[in-house]
Formats: sequence, structure tokens, C-alpha cells
Amino acid sequence: MDYPDLAVKLISLFMLMRTLKHILVFKSVILFSSVTMMSRIAMSQTTPPSKCAATSSDVVASYVAGEISLDAARPAAEWQSAQPIVFCSDWQGKNPDEQRETSVRVLWSSQTLYLRFECRYRELFLFEDSDSNGRRDHLWDRDVAEAFLQPDPSRAHYYREFEVSPNGMWIDLDIFPGGLADLKSGMKRSVFLDDQRHRWAAELSIPMSALTRNFDPKVVWRANFYRVEGNQEPRAYMAWRPTNTPEPNFHIPAAFGRLRFAAADEHRP
Repeated sequence: MDYPDLAVKLISLFMLMRTLKHILVFKSVILFSSVTMMSRIAMSQTTPPSKCAATSSDVVASYVAGEISLDAARPAAEWQSAQPIVFCSDWQGKNPDEQRETSVRVLWSSQTLYLRFECRYRELFLFEDSDSNGRRDHLWDRDVAEAFLQPDPSRAHYYREFEVSPNGMWIDLDIFPGGLADLKSGMKRSVFLDDQRHRWAAELSIPMSALTRNFDPKVVWRANFYRVEGNQEPRAYMAWRPTNTPEPNFHIPAAFGRLRFAAADEHRP
């Protein structure tokens, strides 16, 4: 015996169950998406971007008419005319650490390039021995601030390296394909260490003649700035412009930022 009404009812019930299933799945997707979005919003509100994460790829050197005296503890007023670049992330642009923040200001005159580093630190790791003039080979094996300067970007693998430590040791190097040599630039420096506030500062003056034979302020240089903290791995390797190498490596000229020289008349009243 056939039961047509029963068959129709069963089919209707089956269709209703399928519809309800689709509705429940759709609502679950909407609910999951809403929860995910709220979680991301909450995370962005509780972990704001680091204030010392580098954003610009340019640093501008401000002009000074005359030579200035180096004094890391009591910086000359001219430094205020230079806009600092600030960084605290590692060489891959990750893991920002505001307790290791570094700021760099640059000044220039016709005769000299000036650099000022202001550094925060967690711990200090220093060499206790150096040459009589303060030069220390392999200075990078302890805490340092570093500047890599490339006056002629067309020579991609030629540049100058300058390092200074919180206790005033230094090294300057001429970097070229396949090697390096002492630059003997005549660089001068001043350092100041405030171990109560966990801060140190360094000022460097580098003769232009040690950087380029014919200085032209209209030419844009390439440059990068770095910090290293620690005496054994894992150490903190920080960079202004990330090199993005798998392991820490600062010698990546293609990753350098741009160093521009403000016109001599930009800061005249």
C-alpha cells in the first residue's frame, strides 16, 4: 500500500533539516569572524606599535657653518637643528625593544661630518683593553654603535665603517670587495655614560677628506646605523634599515638608507 502524504511529509522534513543546517553553519561562520575581528582589535589596542620602530629610509644632515666642539654630555646647540632617526628593532625589523632605543643625528660642514648617537641599554658589555689611542680591534664583539657610510653608491661594495663603544673605544675601517683595511680617518670622539639611567651617548667628527675626495652636498649618499649589545649569543643586533638576512649581518649595502645633506641656506634666518 502506498502512503503519498507520508512521503511528501518526509521530503518536506528533510528539506527543512537541510535548510536549518545551512543556517546554523552560516551563523557559526559569522560568529567566528566576529570573535576573530574583536580579538584583533583588542590586541591592537593593548599592544600599540612601538614608538621607536623606524619608518623613514632617509636621514638628513643639517648644515653647520663652522666646526663644533664634541661634548657628548653637553651637546652643542647645533645638534637641535638635526632631525634624529630612531630605531630599536633587530636586523630583520622585528622584536622592537624600547629599552635599547637608539637615535642618530647628523651634521655637516664643508670639512667635517658629525654623528651623534644617543643609546638606551639593558646591560653593558665592554672591553677593558685597547691601543693607547683608544682603538680596539674586533670592537664589534662587545657593545657598540656603528655607522656604515657610502659616499659613492655607484660603487656598491665600497663603504666606510665607524664604531664607538660606551667607554670611548673606537675603530674605523675601509670596506671593499673581499676585504677590509684600517681607514685611519682621523676621527675624533666624545662619549658620556649614565649608568643610573642606563643611557650612553657618543659624538663623532669625521674629516670629509677621509670619506670622499670631492665632497658635493647635492649628492645623496647611502648609509646605515646599527647597535650591538651583549658579549655572547644570543646578542641584540639592531638596525636602522633592516638587512633581513637569516643570521645577523650588517654588511648588506643594498639595504642601506639614504643620507641627504640639507642645503647650506636652509637654516639661515
